[in-house]
Amino acid sequence: MTTTPKSLRLHIAFFGRRNVGKSSLLNALTRQQVSIVSPIAGTTTDPVEKPMELLPLGPVLFIDTAGIDDVGELGSLRVEKTRQVLERTDVAVLVTEAGKWGEFEEEIFAELTARKTPMVIVFNKIDAAQPDAALAAKFAEQKIPVVKTSAAKGDGILDLREALLAAAPADFIDNPAILGDLVGPGEMAVLVVPIDKEAPKGRLILPQVQAIRDLLDSDAYCLVTKERELRSALDRLKAPPKLVVTDSQAFLKVAADTPREVPMTSFSILMSRFKGDLLAQVRGALAIENLRAGDRVLIAEACSHHPIGEDIGRVKIPRWLTQYTGVKLNFKNMQGRDFPKDLADYKLVIHCGACMWNRREMLSRILKCQQAGVPITNYGLTIAYSLGIFERALQLFPAALEFYRSAERKVRTA
Repeated sequence: MTTTPKSLRLHIAFFGRRNVGKSSLLNALTRQQVSIVSPIAGTTTDPVEKPMELLPLGPVLFIDTAGIDDVGELGSLRVEKTRQVLERTDVAVLVTEAGKWGEFEEEIFAELTARKTPMVIVFNKIDAAQPDAALAAKFAEQKIPVVKTSAAKGDGILDLREALLAAAPADFIDNPAILGDLVGPGEMAVLVVPIDKEAPKGRLILPQVQAIRDLLDSDAYCLVTKERELRSALDRLKAPPKLVVTDSQAFLKVAADTPREVPMTSFSILMSRFKGDLLAQVRGALAIENLRAGDRVLIAEACSHHPIGEDIGRVKIPRWLTQYTGVKLNFKNMQGRDFPKDLADYKLVIHCGACMWNRREMLSRILKCQQAGVPITNYGLTIAYSLGIFERALQLFPAALEFYRSAERKVRTA
């Protein structure tokens, strides 16, 4: 489990003021010196991450953050880093102590509640003072677990562990499939994996590796080929595969070589379902029809690789989208966790599949776009739409396909 990617780990983040014992609690919980502990306020600056195995839950990522009450110019930057962690938090641990619950705690509490993020409230340093009974009762009424701890003495750490296990979202425990449920035990999936200049030397990219593992976990067969050998590979099969999955960049070639009766989609579209909200991003793709000359389009990428050659986000998608719309658009590229605070100037956001992120962070970004009234879609959906194979790429997803067809009918009858 130590090699499990961060994107597949449950993200458990600790929030609270400076010196309430966040770092001490994390060290006690992990039984390691993960974070530096000091009586000096503001010791933790950037978020500190620690991948662990929390049985019986499995692989998790603990995140220690700077105090939400940090001050000064540097303090403001630290608080901003802490707020960024909210985007990817699956379970929040809000740490306080007796007599300290106030404006800062209420602000984080309200933010977590608005995001519907499961949380555990910890009253630390109970060896010094007990929390207000009325405050604890208030949380109990809201069915929010409260744990009393003394990190210095190790008291309540097992109770905190149990509370974290109970707070884990059901969809994480149920371990949703990437494509195994679409293929089924004993069935065959063909994965088309182009090897170009941006393919990592000596290995496959993460979505391809995860798809292979998911098929094996689902007791399905898996055939991996490059796009040039696809037709030959299909001819050698005694029975047609249940599904063909391609890198979005090879959509046209794969669509031409895959029989119409065989469903076909892309890794990126599968990631939209696995990491994001497929229906919301299908709705976003329909906004391509509304793009006009000069409109700003944001292309966002979760990872920060060095682009070379015919980069998909900087070269290919802008080219295909420009060819489809027939107008000159204004493209802006952003990488990693950089994202505009104000999206008002953009007409469309096109996002990668977010294979390097956990699902919570991608859903947070989708929600941010929805709140701003800006449509968001993803790479694979954009490419399929621009190349005229959108409906075929959605064949496996009845709800998304029906939504698209319904939108098409409205346009034709308008």
